[in-house]
Amino acid sequence: MSNTHWLTDYDPSNEEFWNKKGKKIAWKTLTITTTALIISFATWFLYSVVVIKLPQIGFQFTDDQLFWMAAMPGLAGGILRVVNTFLIPIYGTRKIISISSFIKIIPLVMLGFAVMNPETSFTYFMIIGFLLGIGGGDFSSYMPSTSLFFPKKEAGTALGIQAGIGNFGVSLVQLLSPLIIGLSIFSFMGGGQIVVETGKTIYLENIAFIYILPLLAVGIWAWFSLKSIPVKASFKEQLDIFKDRHTLYCTMTYIMTFGIFAGMSASFPLMIKNLYAPLDKGIDPLQFAFYGPLIGSASRIIFGKVADKTGGAILTHITGIALIILISTLILGGYLTPTSADQFQGFLIIVLMIFFFTGIGNAATFKQYPTIFSESPRKAAGVIGFTSAVAAFGPFVFNVLITQSRALTGDARLFFWFLVVGCVMAVAVNWYFYTRKGCERPS
Repeated sequence: MSNTHWLTDYDPSNEEFWNKKGKKIAWKTLTITTTALIISFATWFLYSVVVIKLPQIGFQFTDDQLFWMAAMPGLAGGILRVVNTFLIPIYGTRKIISISSFIKIIPLVMLGFAVMNPETSFTYFMIIGFLLGIGGGDFSSYMPSTSLFFPKKEAGTALGIQAGIGNFGVSLVQLLSPLIIGLSIFSFMGGGQIVVETGKTIYLENIAFIYILPLLAVGIWAWFSLKSIPVKASFKEQLDIFKDRHTLYCTMTYIMTFGIFAGMSASFPLMIKNLYAPLDKGIDPLQFAFYGPLIGSASRIIFGKVADKTGGAILTHITGIALIILISTLILGGYLTPTSADQFQGFLIIVLMIFFFTGIGNAATFKQYPTIFSESPRKAAGVIGFTSAVAAFGPFVFNVLITQSRALTGDARLFFWFLVVGCVMAVAVNWYFYTRKGCERPS
């Protein structure tokens, strides 16, 4: 690669350099990578919409199979985030952003043609689901890249903006999909399936094909406009983050925040479908599903700037306490075992509040990590990548363990009690090491 694509003298901690040159480069990079991340999240969460519609157009899948399909992008996203954690120091921002944009076109083409054929197998849909996880994996290279371009004092704001706006991709796919599946945009390809209950024709392939051109455009934009910061470190050298116990503690707090955000985003539509739609046929999961990710994304953007002023630890602590109360209310209030459609409003309010607080926690934790690992920006970037990788298993864990909880006990309460225990542990760790007076690494 030509040296013109590498910023060999980039130093955001130098205030003169930052004001004269660095700020412009950083915000240009943030604009491109955030645009790419929106589409990454959209492709990652496509299945949360697709699996609900498949039975309506003639696919004979069981509820458990649908949960597994919805879970597969989460499994892949977590695995691929682990890989992505180590890519930026090896290949640089420009290559990673552009190539990852191009490669996501492959599963979208596969999915578009798969939904046109009711004979498409469960196995093939699972393969597509795994490949869609590429969009989830991107986060663990995009975010560490951004942390390298900004000075520490503005890192919370920048990471909050990128992650928050990127998370809007979840709402985008859940809001846009119901609007476009009735349009014969790609009818020349022979698509369109009859909805079993209503006799209407829907074009489920639109949900996949609609993102191909934006991905192509963003990939080209990134290739010709981005530059990379040389933070050279081999894969083996980057493993040093695991020698510090705070990598584990940071992972716990991010599972509590982003893990729950991502898990709820993936399972929320199916929870409405299975819990409340049978009680009232007028409840459409996709009419409500996009509100959760939208609220969580917005609060992440807003509180990124707040975290820069207050520090992240106290906001993470507040988030954890709120989640413990809200999830316990969801269980004890009977909202996971409803007997009347009248309970839906309470269920919706509690879940949307969970999304709101996870957004605050997501912003707060990403302010904390560069401070906790302030002795090494490269380590801080690695920890951001790794923690987000583990938390990205949220969609997989939620969908699979909700299914297992239902199989063992008849409902999902057991899994949600498990979440409460996890939140209690994360709050305790955050308080002891990062929040209380005299703590080891105040952040």
